[in-house]
Amino acid sequence: MNHIAKHLCLLSLAACLTACEDEGLDVLDIDVPEGYALSAGISTIFLDSPVAYDTQADWIDSEPAMAMRFRDGDGLYDDARTTGEGLGPVYAGYSCGSCHRNAGRTKPELWNAGGIHGEGGSGSYGFSSMLVYISRKNGAFFQGYGRVLHDQAIYGVQPEGKLNVKWHYEQGAFPDGEPYELCYPEYTITEWYADSVAPEDLFCTVRIPLRHVGMGPMMAIDRHEIEQLAAKSNYPEYGISGRANYITEKGKLQLGLSGNKAQHADLTVELGFSSDMGVTNSRYPEEICEGQLQMQEGSMMGLSYDQLDISAEDMEDVDLYMQGLGVPARRNVNDPTVQRGEQMFYQAKCHLCHVTTLHTQPRGSTLLMGTQLTWLGSQTIHPYSDFLLHDMGSEIMGVGLNDNYVSGLARGNEWRTTPLWGIGLQQKVNGHTYFLHDGRARNFIEAILWHGGEGEASKNLFKRMPKADRDALVRFLESL
Repeated sequence: MNHIAKHLCLLSLAACLTACEDEGLDVLDIDVPEGYALSAGISTIFLDSPVAYDTQADWIDSEPAMAMRFRDGDGLYDDARTTGEGLGPVYAGYSCGSCHRNAGRTKPELWNAGGIHGEGGSGSYGFSSMLVYISRKNGAFFQGYGRVLHDQAIYGVQPEGKLNVKWHYEQGAFPDGEPYELCYPEYTITEWYADSVAPEDLFCTVRIPLRHVGMGPMMAIDRHEIEQLAAKSNYPEYGISGRANYITEKGKLQLGLSGNKAQHADLTVELGFSSDMGVTNSRYPEEICEGQLQMQEGSMMGLSYDQLDISAEDMEDVDLYMQGLGVPARRNVNDPTVQRGEQMFYQAKCHLCHVTTLHTQPRGSTLLMGTQLTWLGSQTIHPYSDFLLHDMGSEIMGVGLNDNYVSGLARGNEWRTTPLWGIGLQQKVNGHTYFLHDGRARNFIEAILWHGGEGEASKNLFKRMPKADRDALVRFLESL
């Protein structure tokens, strides 16, 4: 069955489920397709360990030179950069791996009660495992600052500012009486390196790291299939209408796939080295603190800003490393509770946005400098995402997921559907279950309950389930 036919089957399934619910019939006899344990075709690996995100796919060994480049990229990703290797003068993390531990999500400093500002915020260990985006309320940047507040700096240089987070807690209950709690952040910034920014003129939004799971298959996705989903993924009965993000990068208008708002067409290796670590490169040759007093202070320390800190070849090796990582296979697929939870996933209509099956284009993916990864071509993959934008910003308890930050075509209330493959191993890989873009959800249930806007219908279907079915759905997510 081709992917268009499968999508039409999902449409028929949704209509059938609606009819069954209207008639009060049992909807548990859903024909869930098989084969989803093989999460990413040739990139699937069978690991259930702390390195499940950080292990190469078998196809990497097809060519010795490719395997060597993968290992070089792994080292560049994980090794801590120093002042002499281009770090800073201001930065957010000292390596890719500092924020993406084991290619996952390093535990966010936002929740460190012992942080330097009390409840959480900027860390004091050379990284904060988060990005702090700032802008004026009219969308303009502040003079002397860029889009990211760099809260770390090399010795002798002052960070641009420090983030403080205060958490607010609200109580709620499911219809069956089981209580739950949701929390949301209130951000303030102190210790500005220059003039303080008035809080009433400041928009601040925070991102904790994304899992680097399935980056290769994602970059190889058939773009036409995503565009077809955008054209067809309108379910007015559930208020769902996804749309693609398009951005102009490297002088070319492209479909966005990566990032919280699908605001990038590639894996942002060059941007990450520049914006996150202050490492200049051929695409971003200027220091991120260009024009700040920090440049003068760095010069006084003997730093030179006349050379690039990393080569394009090295950055392509990092790109290869990220795209060559394996995707963990599903686990416990024969567990009756997991199987029931999978049916609850469909019953709650989660699959309408977290699309279970996609396909990669025949030629695979292309790395930064043109290297073709044909191994990733013509694969059937199960990312549990349509990679489209959806409005998630309806207010919940007076607040919502609208962060007022525009990315490409994405408005503040729109977010890319998060791919769920590998999500059940985050606790094992990174030691925490903080979810959503800013880590406000402390577990799967809270993440579901934060779904507003186009996710409202699924959230309400979940809330009305008996506790055993809600727990089963969580068990299913843990199997991914």
